[in-house]
Amino acid sequence: MLIARKAALAGAALALLAVAGCQTGPGPGSTGPVVRAPQGVEGEWLSTDGVAMSRFAGGTFETLAVDTGNKLATGTYRNTSPTAVTISVTSIIRQTTSSVNCSLVTTSQMNCTSSAGQQFVLVRKQAGAA
Repeated sequence: MLIARKAALAGAALALLAVAGCQTGPGPGSTGPVVRAPQGVEGEWLSTDGVAMSRFAGGTFETLAVDTGNKLATGTYRNTSPTAVTISVTSIIRQTTSSVNCSLVTTSQMNCTSSAGQQFVLVRKQAGAA
């Protein structure tokens, strides 16, 4: 009887270990990493020609040359709707200020038109991308 009880307990323990080994990901109450979806235009955006990277944060932005890291432009932006943003751009090279209107067509693409009528597309920089 004692041997049967030990065998049953050992079997139950093995079954629990087998089930525990099948668990994936954080368990209940775990504080694993949380990945948040992008919100609006906040974050880093690349020009589709690969020349510039723009960083939007808290109503201000800057644009840097991808190859040198030199600052090309600075400015401010304002959300006019959940999918539209107006940007005031000051070109450091030209020393001019212009306006750009952008439409957030997806969470990873903005279609933009400058006050001079130039159209361009920005794509959200992927996390971890250089």
